[in-house]
Amino acid sequence: MARLASSSPLYEKVSLKNDGKRAVEFFILLLLASLLVYRLLNLDGCGFVWAVAMACESWFTFIWILTFSTKWNPIAYRTYPHLLSLREEREFPPIDMFVTTADPALEPPFITVNTVLSLLALDYPADKLACYVSDDGCSPLTYYSLREASEFAKSWVPFSKKYRVQTRAPFRYFPDQDSKVESSSEEFRRAYHAVKEEYEKMCQKIAAAGQKTSPCDLTGDFAEFSNIDRRDHPTIIKIIREDKDGCDPDGIPRLVYISREKSPKYHHNYKAGAMNVLTRVSGLLTNAPYMLNVDCDMFANNPQIVLHALCLFLGTESEVDCAFVQCPQKFYDGLEDDPFGNQMVVLYEFMGRGIVGLQGPFYGGTGCFHRRKVIYGAWPDDSCNRTSLKPIGKGKDMDMEELVKGFGSSKELVRSASYALEGRMEPVSLKGLSAFFEAAHQVASCAYEDDTEWGKEIGWMYGSTTEDVLTGLNIHRKGWRSVYSTPDPPAFLGCAPNGGPAAMTQMKRWATGLLEILVSRKSPVYATLFGKLQFRMCLAYVWLLVWALRSIPEITYALLPAYCIITNSHFLPKVNEPAMVIPTLIFVTYNIFTLFEYFQVGLSVRAWWNNHRMQRVTSACAWSFGVLGVVLKILGVSQTVFEVTRKDSSAPGEGEKVPDGKFTFDNSPLFIPGTTLVLVELTALVMMVLGLRPQAHGGSGTGIGEVICAVWVLLCFSIFVRGLLEKKGGIPLPTVFKSAALATLFVHFSIFTSRA
Repeated sequence: MARLASSSPLYEKVSLKNDGKRAVEFFILLLLASLLVYRLLNLDGCGFVWAVAMACESWFTFIWILTFSTKWNPIAYRTYPHLLSLREEREFPPIDMFVTTADPALEPPFITVNTVLSLLALDYPADKLACYVSDDGCSPLTYYSLREASEFAKSWVPFSKKYRVQTRAPFRYFPDQDSKVESSSEEFRRAYHAVKEEYEKMCQKIAAAGQKTSPCDLTGDFAEFSNIDRRDHPTIIKIIREDKDGCDPDGIPRLVYISREKSPKYHHNYKAGAMNVLTRVSGLLTNAPYMLNVDCDMFANNPQIVLHALCLFLGTESEVDCAFVQCPQKFYDGLEDDPFGNQMVVLYEFMGRGIVGLQGPFYGGTGCFHRRKVIYGAWPDDSCNRTSLKPIGKGKDMDMEELVKGFGSSKELVRSASYALEGRMEPVSLKGLSAFFEAAHQVASCAYEDDTEWGKEIGWMYGSTTEDVLTGLNIHRKGWRSVYSTPDPPAFLGCAPNGGPAAMTQMKRWATGLLEILVSRKSPVYATLFGKLQFRMCLAYVWLLVWALRSIPEITYALLPAYCIITNSHFLPKVNEPAMVIPTLIFVTYNIFTLFEYFQVGLSVRAWWNNHRMQRVTSACAWSFGVLGVVLKILGVSQTVFEVTRKDSSAPGEGEKVPDGKFTFDNSPLFIPGTTLVLVELTALVMMVLGLRPQAHGGSGTGIGEVICAVWVLLCFSIFVRGLLEKKGGIPLPTVFKSAALATLFVHFSIFTSRA
């Protein structure tokens, strides 16, 4: 792949340093340190509460140091894809695109279909693209939907490219365009209405098929789906659309359906296992040097995103600077003011860009372009492109015995892997299923990875439900760097969880998986001590991986005001003490500073408040159960489970329901900690009002600071207060009873310790 004849760079790296923000962040750090010094100097005679408060504040200071370090050097990349248009199409590298889906009920095929259509219609030579869909649900409905989508693509892809359609997911394009089409040319109106009619027919077929026990007669091409148990079935691979001679008259990329073998005798390693199967099968069929992976609900919103990514891959002087290109997750139809606090706009803007200024962004699991050789375990040193097994010199003969030991017994896969590791293109592209039928099924079998390095040093890493972060950490450990792509419009758009249970389930899964990495031998501390992970990048990873652990000091600190009110003690300086200025300044400065960050990205005060309170709720509820899950795993009591988040379908005619942003509850134990906190704070305030507290000793009773803190906790958990009062969508009675029992125990514990 020769470089452009033009000397113009394909991208520009821009520093986003802000000395004013740095000064405020440093000021907050000084205040936190001052509070710890004050605690330490007054530790004698202040008792248990003071020590607990100091321990929590030490943790908060540690987290702020991690945040401060991570945000210190924010970076942005500007890419110039128009320069790539100067190339001949034959110079463009092939791209393999992976889409993963796991459950046709939680992830409706309609969503997957729109994501696939958006990828098939990207502005890139069709013969250079291949789309692979992994269906871990082994659903004939998903396969049927993809076949229908492939037929519709014959109209949709040419229409999108001819009229330069910006949004190439049909379910987003048609509703937005309906009001504008009548003012367009006659030619466009005819084409528009024709392709829209085809789309509606496709949707009706998929909807009708979904209402049946089976989408069609399970004969012929569907015979393999008959009598299928989604947890125990053989491999099913279907090439829905192929281009044997590179002369597809419709200009539609290749489309391959894969449902890997499942067996109760083997652990299937969730999404990481599916991604490794996609990698191996695609390595046999197309073996593109670059791979894109997206979740089934993240459609391509920018049709030129492949060109943007290639600007970063091809524009770097050394491959070490660009192992993968990560696009931030952004969401469509986001509720106004982000009531569930899960759109993460500010997080990506400030923490995300700060991490880009270190060794590069974390791998986020979707919207990411990879070098195949990096996923295959290559190291960045040009003179030693090595797997974990044995050095493999670039341009030298591969040690085939070591490759077989690493990649498995498939000779075809080992051959394609050797090409990928050497940076060479295979002389042939997709030949058709018949040429690789046996090999493709072999590498997708349950037993194929036995005694290989798949999931250990090759492919997507096993050992965590957040396989994406673990895989990215393993890449950074070898010294590779990664880059961030934030084109306008955004590269990919997805749907965020739009309810309390879904949001908490997702955050619990993330927190559990991240903590699994922290306590494993693959933690960033090991990667820094024994690998090439940079120290500040290690701190950034620690900031992310301790999300679950943050629940312990946050819950403890939230309980301190109630404990002090119940026992008529204090953990804050009195109002008349000069030291009271320190916690007051921390509270005011931090909240004003974070509010300013929300203003910077165009968000409102209400959005800031929603995210602030949801951070407290997430920490108490979802993250605390993440800690519990990992502890039980360490003790051997249970294993962590990958829980799929429910996605919402927007198919026409399905009576779509627009969420109103109301936080609802279900019977999940995730809501017990938050409910308990609210009951404890309310009980403490009632006891204070009714005078049901012991006498304070030596004027050390509860001050106004503790009362304000208790009210603040109730404000942060106001959705739980409302949930206690509402019948529809409120907190279920079993959860209330369990929380009341825990609150009673806490009150009795507080009273007992005050008398001791």
